[in-house]
Amino acid sequence: MMGVLVFCVVVLAFISQGYSSQENGLLDAGGCVSRIKQQHILTNSQNFSMDLRMPGVVPTKSDNYLCMAFPVPTSRDAYIVDFIPHASMDKVHHMLLFGCQTPVSTSNYCVQGTCVDEASIMYAWARNAPPTKLPKDVGFKVGGNSGMSYFVLQIHYGDITAFRVWSTNCGSLCPPQRQPFIAGIYLLMSVDTVILPGKRVTNADIACDYTSYPIYPFAFRTHTHRLGKVVSGYRIRDGKWSLIGRQSPQLPQAFYPANKEVSVEYGDIVAARCVFTGEGRTSKTYIGGTSADEMCNFYIMYYMDSKHAIPYMNCMETGFKELFQHIPAEANVPITVSPDQMNSMMHMEHSVHIHKYKPSKMQRAKAELQVSAWPQSSLQLGQVSGLALDSDSNLVIFHRGDHRWGADSFNRQARYQQRSLGPIQQSTILVVDPAQGTILKASGRNMFYLPHGITTDKENNYWVTDVALHQVLKVSSDGTDRTLLVLGEAFIPGSDNDHFCQPTDVAVDTETGNIFVSDGYCNARILKFSADGKYLSQWGAGSSDRRRSLPFHIPHSLVFLPNRREVCVADRENGRIQCFVAKTGEFVKEIKKEEFGGEMFAITYSGLIFAVNGDSLHHSAPPRGFVISYSTKAILDTFSPSTKEFKMPHDIVETRDGSVFVGDVGSRLVFKFTPEKLHRSVKKAGIEVQELEGKAVGSLNLGNFFASHKGYSRQGFDQLSTEGSDQERNDEDSSDSENEEYSALPPPQSSS
Repeated sequence: MMGVLVFCVVVLAFISQGYSSQENGLLDAGGCVSRIKQQHILTNSQNFSMDLRMPGVVPTKSDNYLCMAFPVPTSRDAYIVDFIPHASMDKVHHMLLFGCQTPVSTSNYCVQGTCVDEASIMYAWARNAPPTKLPKDVGFKVGGNSGMSYFVLQIHYGDITAFRVWSTNCGSLCPPQRQPFIAGIYLLMSVDTVILPGKRVTNADIACDYTSYPIYPFAFRTHTHRLGKVVSGYRIRDGKWSLIGRQSPQLPQAFYPANKEVSVEYGDIVAARCVFTGEGRTSKTYIGGTSADEMCNFYIMYYMDSKHAIPYMNCMETGFKELFQHIPAEANVPITVSPDQMNSMMHMEHSVHIHKYKPSKMQRAKAELQVSAWPQSSLQLGQVSGLALDSDSNLVIFHRGDHRWGADSFNRQARYQQRSLGPIQQSTILVVDPAQGTILKASGRNMFYLPHGITTDKENNYWVTDVALHQVLKVSSDGTDRTLLVLGEAFIPGSDNDHFCQPTDVAVDTETGNIFVSDGYCNARILKFSADGKYLSQWGAGSSDRRRSLPFHIPHSLVFLPNRREVCVADRENGRIQCFVAKTGEFVKEIKKEEFGGEMFAITYSGLIFAVNGDSLHHSAPPRGFVISYSTKAILDTFSPSTKEFKMPHDIVETRDGSVFVGDVGSRLVFKFTPEKLHRSVKKAGIEVQELEGKAVGSLNLGNFFASHKGYSRQGFDQLSTEGSDQERNDEDSSDSENEEYSALPPPQSSS
């Protein structure tokens, strides 16, 4: 008779004294014990345990994936603090425990997928791995406001011929008090490795910038199938590689103790390498879900301060060759697994150690990083979509973290196609000291999908647009990430008064509090709302000659002119600036120059207009900055980096001291252009150009503008240069943003 595999998991604890796991009889040697005291324990806020079972499971074929959902048995905060797996690798290839809000199915076994929303991996087991014990005061948070209302247990059944008799396999997760630290999983995973038949060595390299709060790895786990020889994980900081963990994936795939001396902080790089061999194979081997395929996974189990806890993060970016030229030699040395070790695994009688490669004469290459004077700390940014200033003239950066706008991000109806990725887990809003480049505040985690524009009001609230959500949001800047006002319907594009279609930017009337929204990539209008979000009016492009009126073609950037009571827009694909009376929407003027090259991406205003164009498919004008007289429409000067070109300048702001910042969505950099502050009697001005990320960009001549404004003189420009701290990004990093910039959709049907 075909057997049944039962998997039980004993879970959870919450605020508690009382029953220890031993007192509750967690896992008696004979199998999964019942929990007759569970209701009593839960009611009295004691520690409690929970069995997760898959009764009646009969895999119909080898390499079967089955899963089952279980509700978290409390609506209050609870913490998982222990994992005790009981299973056998002759039947089970691996087991994964996920936490999520909405499982694929709550009544039957799920075959396709685990969770509707983003699934957080909480535990993984394979190859008769031993139990994993979390450090004291550390737990995985579930229930309450954790966003995890269900557990989903997924089992990959291996060889079906192993099911000859009834088998009971259990696992457990257990108890304590409210935890000051929350545990999480960071998964590095290769998705595109191809192992050639007969090739002795194939490396799968993964690396991502880390852009969140500090994490402290305490355990790691490796996972490949049969061709994997060694998997190593590292933190890279200032060019130095520090080992998190290294192991043979052919040994029990447990969570083993990580290097306790390694923490991961904002600005670090997390990297991993899997070493495979194609020997013995006669065809290509790809990454996939069957035992004949391969996988390359490096799991980091970490803890972090509960105030900033993120339960799950992942990295699937292929590491670039220049970085991995400096990987320690130990990562390339296979770990030999003896036949005795393989046999002991089958009987769960293993003794496993963390392998550290210590050759007597190993040369460790160090990346030569030259850090610029500004910023004084590295800023690891995603696509930089928006810039603003707060009331203290600090720089506010809005970026996309690990999300990218690519050709497949939207369908033809402008609906976002990558909701399964979930919101961006990194802090998308960074407040930066404009002088030193240090981060003062970070916020905006798990809120946005594809950030675009940002501005601030007089209360220092952020007004932002998200082109994936098709929404405008007013967000508090106090670090609580409170959403104070929402305009538009999430993920629903439209062209009526209640919907947007990929809105691009917001401007705020400093006197009335009214807001103006440029809408957008697939609409062609500016909308006006009251401070509390009431729709007031809208208008399209203007013209002094109505017979030759040209509609907006991606109104991309807005600025409010307080002294003139006007709103100006960068009409991107028409390569022009248009200004309107803020009260009525009446057209005032247009600025359009051949020097713009048919593109105008962003503008800001401080008595003069500062603007940036973009690279055009149809014009030869290079991307650069412009200083423009509002009154005469004359270009007073142009500026651009000297040694590193703009790729796709996307937004621009000017600070009180005259410094100009340009955010580049293509290179993921923020450029800083700084006129030196000199005494009025000194008739010299040096212009220095720096970057938040990247190499030196040398000097800048603002000539005519600084000769006649703000006490600057054209004479004596000194050539200054600073060396940057980050290596060049490869061209692939910017390709997605280029898809964004050259794809404007027709307006969708109204969503009334």
